[in-house]
Amino acid sequence: MAREHRLPPSAASLSASMRDLGYSLETAIADLIDNSITAEATKVEIFCDLSQADPTLAVIDNGRGMNAEEAIIAMRHGAADPKERRAPNDLGRFGLGLKTASFSQCRRLTVASAQNGSRVGAEWDLQLVDERDDWLITIPDAEEIGCLPFIECLGDNGTIVIWRILDRLFEDETGQKRDEIVNEKLDLVEKHLTLVFHRFLSGEVKGRKKLTIAINGHPVEPFDPFCRKNPATQMLPEEIVRIDDASVRMQPFILPHHSRLSTTEYDYYQSRSDFISNQGAYIYRNGRLMAWGDWFRLIPKGEATKLARVQIDFPSSMDESWTIDIKKSRARPPHPVRERLRQIIARVSGRSTTVHRRRGQKLFEEIEAPMWERYADQGRIRYALNATHPLVQALSDTLDDDQQRKFDLLLKAASSALPVEMIYSDFSTHPREIQQSVLEKDSVIEGLRALKISLFNGSKGDARGFRKVMLSTRLFENHPEIAEEFIREEFE
Repeated sequence: MAREHRLPPSAASLSASMRDLGYSLETAIADLIDNSITAEATKVEIFCDLSQADPTLAVIDNGRGMNAEEAIIAMRHGAADPKERRAPNDLGRFGLGLKTASFSQCRRLTVASAQNGSRVGAEWDLQLVDERDDWLITIPDAEEIGCLPFIECLGDNGTIVIWRILDRLFEDETGQKRDEIVNEKLDLVEKHLTLVFHRFLSGEVKGRKKLTIAINGHPVEPFDPFCRKNPATQMLPEEIVRIDDASVRMQPFILPHHSRLSTTEYDYYQSRSDFISNQGAYIYRNGRLMAWGDWFRLIPKGEATKLARVQIDFPSSMDESWTIDIKKSRARPPHPVRERLRQIIARVSGRSTTVHRRRGQKLFEEIEAPMWERYADQGRIRYALNATHPLVQALSDTLDDDQQRKFDLLLKAASSALPVEMIYSDFSTHPREIQQSVLEKDSVIEGLRALKISLFNGSKGDARGFRKVMLSTRLFENHPEIAEEFIREEFE
């Protein structure tokens, strides 16, 4: 008969392995904030002090805090069973986040907590674990807790998590280079938190008070990936998929064309990657963003869906069917949700394309004689210079037959040589930076006079015809006031 043999893992080896689960600084800090939200905190402060001999990072909240027994349980690996049903406001999953997130960045983790002014604490030190090859924590006394970094920021209720021996954070750099690396990482932390917790920061999560987060005293503002404050954003009908006794809510959005964004909005969205890479499903668990910017291989990312976003909300009771990982940075929808998402994508991709097509169509329709014409024939699309444009006609009238043949050839060659691929690439990544009008302010009047002479050959002409051609060239669109003043003076 087979016999049982106890085979516990090596504490030193396993703890070293757990440091490499793939956390970045921003995902590690987000995991700590999950605990603060679960503890009903309304304020989280993050401090990173590089001025001391032993640099420190601390995350402090004003949640309900822990007593001595709860603090020790929180430091245990696997403190919760992932199969147990969580409370609706609980953002935990495996009971590993505090430890694995912290060890990914530091070798010494200290937790101090307060309830009604009574403070307790516990500490993991990986050096001690390595030396003894055992799962040993230390329990600091009241005097030691009182000497902890940033402990003065802990109120009568709340918790402080302190990271020391930050060997992963500094990347073996020292001095100014080290500080530059940390500041760059903290900037990424801020951008990550503005998105991941944007519904908590804006007070949207039902049953919860608004959350505030600050990094070294600077507040973190919410970043809405759906641009809902812009009136041009389209909100399509919500759909609900029911799986057993739980509901998954799916809310599609179509973002505005970049021309409908204010400069501030555009810069804000562009600084957090371009529209194409941000498209996709945004997966929320209990209001916390878990994964985003992915169509789950249902379709490839592209221009057709660049403005499409789908907000998907599911409760923590469905964790297992969504295959949530330890870092809470990956989620895969169950089959019924994927099938419904496939149907939604077909609808939103058409809407996203329409936003661009309507904008482009307007550029042709709002001008009676456009400089460029669009042809769609035999399943192909091409663009060509308009040979009947008044400015082109004015030049053609001065040419003899030989010159006219050469001019016609030039128009066809210029149309055929239109750099479509380069335009597509530039417009996809930096649409607001494309600016075709090249006239400086000092050259506007000179250009307007030259245009008038070309069109009317010295005669007075008429304001309506001049304005029509002027708008079609788009040469003067950056200086409308000067152009209108010129028309008033020359034609009225």
